[in-house]
Amino acid sequence: MTTAIQCLFRCGVLALCFQPLAAAEKIPFPLEVSTPGVAFSESIPKPEKVIGHQVGTRHTRPHQIVQYFEAVAQASPRVTLGRHGTTYEGRPLIHALVTSPENHQRLERIREENLQLSDAPAQVSDALLERMPVVVNMGYSVHGNEASGSEASLLLLYYLAGGQGESVEDMLERAVVIIDPSLNPDGRSRFVNWVNGNRAAAATADPQHREHNEPWPGGRTNHYWFDLNRDWLPAQLPESQGRLELFHRWRPQVLTDFHEMGSESTYFFQPGVPARNHPLTPARTIELTYRIGEYHALALDRIGSLYYTEETFDDFYYGKGSTYPDVNGAVGILFEQASSRALKREVAAGELEYAFTIRNQFTTSLSTLEAAVSLRRELLDNQREFYATSSEFARSRAEKAYVVRVDQGGSKAAELTRVLMRHRILAYRPAQDIQSEGTAFPATDSIVVPLDQPQSRLIQSMMETVTEFEDSIFYDVSTWTFPLAFGLEAAALTSSPPLGPVIEDPDELIGARQVGVRAGFAYLLEWGSYYAPRALYRFQRTGGAARLLMEPVEIEVDGRRRRFERGAVVIPVARLGEPIEGVHEAAEEAARLDHVSIFALDSGATLSGPDLGSPSAKPIRKPEIALLSGAGTASYQVGETWFLLGERMGIPVTLLDLSTLGSADLSRYNTIVATAGAYRDLDDSEIAKLKERIERGATLIAIQTGSRWAIQKGLVEEALKEQAEFSTDVPYAEVAAARGAQVIGGAIFEASVDPTHPIAFGYGRRVAVFRDHDVLYQPSESPGANVALYTSAPLRSGYISAERLAELQGTAAVIARRQGSGSVVLFADNPNFRAFWLGTQSLFLNAVFFGGAF
Repeated sequence: MTTAIQCLFRCGVLALCFQPLAAAEKIPFPLEVSTPGVAFSESIPKPEKVIGHQVGTRHTRPHQIVQYFEAVAQASPRVTLGRHGTTYEGRPLIHALVTSPENHQRLERIREENLQLSDAPAQVSDALLERMPVVVNMGYSVHGNEASGSEASLLLLYYLAGGQGESVEDMLERAVVIIDPSLNPDGRSRFVNWVNGNRAAAATADPQHREHNEPWPGGRTNHYWFDLNRDWLPAQLPESQGRLELFHRWRPQVLTDFHEMGSESTYFFQPGVPARNHPLTPARTIELTYRIGEYHALALDRIGSLYYTEETFDDFYYGKGSTYPDVNGAVGILFEQASSRALKREVAAGELEYAFTIRNQFTTSLSTLEAAVSLRRELLDNQREFYATSSEFARSRAEKAYVVRVDQGGSKAAELTRVLMRHRILAYRPAQDIQSEGTAFPATDSIVVPLDQPQSRLIQSMMETVTEFEDSIFYDVSTWTFPLAFGLEAAALTSSPPLGPVIEDPDELIGARQVGVRAGFAYLLEWGSYYAPRALYRFQRTGGAARLLMEPVEIEVDGRRRRFERGAVVIPVARLGEPIEGVHEAAEEAARLDHVSIFALDSGATLSGPDLGSPSAKPIRKPEIALLSGAGTASYQVGETWFLLGERMGIPVTLLDLSTLGSADLSRYNTIVATAGAYRDLDDSEIAKLKERIERGATLIAIQTGSRWAIQKGLVEEALKEQAEFSTDVPYAEVAAARGAQVIGGAIFEASVDPTHPIAFGYGRRVAVFRDHDVLYQPSESPGANVALYTSAPLRSGYISAERLAELQGTAAVIARRQGSGSVVLFADNPNFRAFWLGTQSLFLNAVFFGGAF
C-alpha cells in the first residue's frame, strides 16, 4: 500500500465509508452512521423524504429514483440533472453531474478542456493537467434485477450533494462525477414490481418464496429482453446509444459498472483474470486498474466484507461497460455483489440482506471516488498518453486501413457507418478504386476506415479477424468483427489509400430508388437489400398478392433491358382485375423508407426467362407469426427475434406462451418460430398438435437448440451429429480449464450457401455465421435441403479448440425442407444475434416470407 493511501485512512478522509456497521436490518441506511468530519446539510432531502421509505427496506421503483434525483438537483448547487435518452417503454434515462458550485460555474470549459485529452493531447500541457478535475462516470444496475447498485446511487447522491466538510468539498473540487443511477429502468421496473408485489411486512428469506423467483423473462433485460451490458459496441438500443452519447460528451477517466452475482458469492472488483485482458488494452490501463483496486480492498477490509479479484470475470470483450472504457483511454471497473434479490435470502453463511448488499456497493462507490481523486493526475495523464500514442499504434500495425464494400441498397453499410460514428470513428469515401487480393472495391460503392485516427485501437478491435489467443476461456465472446457481422465484403489494407470526403451522413450511402413513376401492370421489388422484407410487408398490407420469381429474368424497364436474379418479387397493381388501393403509395414509401429498388412495369412479359405469371413464380403468403415464448424458451433469442420483426421490420408478432400452446388456435399462424430453449413442459399432445399444424401448411423456423428440440421431438426428420465426449483423464484441479477450452463462447465461421434455394435468395456463395454453442447437425439427406453447410476450413475469427473445429467441418448451418404440406427451416446458429448480426438476419427473414415457397 502506498504512503498516500495510508495517509488518507489515518487522516479520516475515508472514515464515512469504513465505519463499522451494526446488523444491516437495524441500519438499512448507512448514512445514519456517525461520520467523523462530515456533517449533512438540512437543505438536501434524505432519500426517504422523497421516495417514502428508507433505502434498503424495500426496492425503489424507477420513477422514485428520478424523483429523488430531481429533488436533489433542485436543492443543491452541486448538482445538475441531465437526460440522455428514453427507453422503449418511455422511461427517462437520466444522469446527475455533481461537482463543486465553483466548477459548475465553468463546467462547459472543464468539459472542453477534458475533451482535448483525446482530441488534441499534444495541446494539453502538464500545467493544465495539474489543475484539471478528474471525470468519473458512475453507472448502476445495467441489469434490472441486480438492484442494489441503483439504491447505492441514491446514497451517493445524498452524500455528495449534502455532505459538509473538507473531505467532501475537496473531492468535489477535484472531480466531476456523473451518476447514472439506472442504466436499465424498464428491466428494473419489471423486477421491482415483482419483488415488491410478492412481499409481506415480514420479509421471507426462504429462496422458494415467490419473491425470490421472478417469472420469465425476469428483470435482467430491457423491454426487448436484450442484455444491455453487451451492447456498448453494437450500440443498437436506445439505452446504449444514450449512454454512449453521454460517455463521449464527457470522456471520463474512470467508469464504474455495478452488478450482482450469485447469492453464495462474496464481492468482486476488477482486475479480472490477468490472462484474459484484451491485448489492445495498454499496460498502463491495467496497472491503474490494480491501483484503484487497492482502495476497494482496504475499504471492504474495514467493514469486514469478503471480496476477491483476478478470478471469474475478464476484461476481453470491449462491448461491456467495464471494458469499453479501457479502449477509450479510461479505466473501467466492474463490481459484482452477491445478490439477495429479495429483502433477505438464506445463504450458507446465514441471511444475506438487501441493505448489506447496498452498503457494499455504496462503500466501493466512495472508494472509487477516493481513488480517482488520489490518482487524478495519473488518470488524466493516462488518457492523454493513450491518445497521444494512437498514431504510433496505427503505424505499428500491418493493417493501415479497412475498406468495406457498400451492400445492395446501402442499408447495412449505412448502419455500420452509423455505429462507427457513435464511437467517434470516421469513415471516408475512397478517392479511387481499390484492389485487394483480387477483389475490387469501386470508389463509388465503398467506404474506407483508416486506422490512423484517435480511436485507432478501437477501430482495430472492431474490424480485425483474430484466431490466436493467450487464453482459451472467455467470459463473453472471443470476437466481434463488424464487417462480418454486418454481412459486408471487406479487406484489410497494408497501405492507406487516397481518401475522399468524410462521410458525415450515413444515409448518403443509401442508393435505393424507384424506376418509373407509376406502374400500369406491376411493381418488381429487387431482393437482397436489408429492408426488402419490410418493403414486401408494406405491399402485403395493401392486400396485394405478391409472387416470388424462382428463376432469373430479363425485362425491359424504363426503356432499358435489365436482368433480375432469383428472389425478385412481383407485386401486381390489380387483383382479379380490380385496382389495389394504396399499392402505388406503398411503392413510393418502399423506395424512400425501406431503401429498396422498385421497378414500375407495364407488362408481365419478359425478354428472357419465365413470364411474371408463370407457374414457377410462387405465391408469397403474408406472414402470420407465432413466436414461442415463456418459460422453457431462451428470453435473449426470443427478444432478438421479436425486436427484428416487430421493431425493425414492422411485422406484428404474437408472443405465444408455451403454457398456452395446448389451448391455442394454431390455425391463425402460418409461421411458428422456436428459438433456443428446452421446451421441457410440452407434452406429447402439444407436440402432436404442433406437428399437425406444420403438416397442414405452416412453416416452423427453429433456431439453435430449438432445432435440436424439433429433431428430437420428430417435428422434422433430420439428425444430430454425435460429438466426442469430454476426456475424464484430467486432474481435478484442471477440470474447469479443460472443459472451458472446449466451449465455443462466441466465434465466427464460414458456411457455403446454395444461392438457388429461396432461403438464400439475395446471398452469394459464402456467408459468415456466429456460433456460441456446440450442438452440431448432420447434413440433410433430403435433396436440395442443405441451404448452408460449414466449409472444410470454416474458422474466420475467434476461438475454437482443434477438436471442436474438426467436428464442425461439413456440418449443416441451415436446413430447409418440406414437411407434409408445410415446411421446416432449421438454423444451427442464432441468425439474429444481439441485433447487430445483420449478415444472417436476412436468412431468417427469407424463412419468414419464403417458407411456403419451396
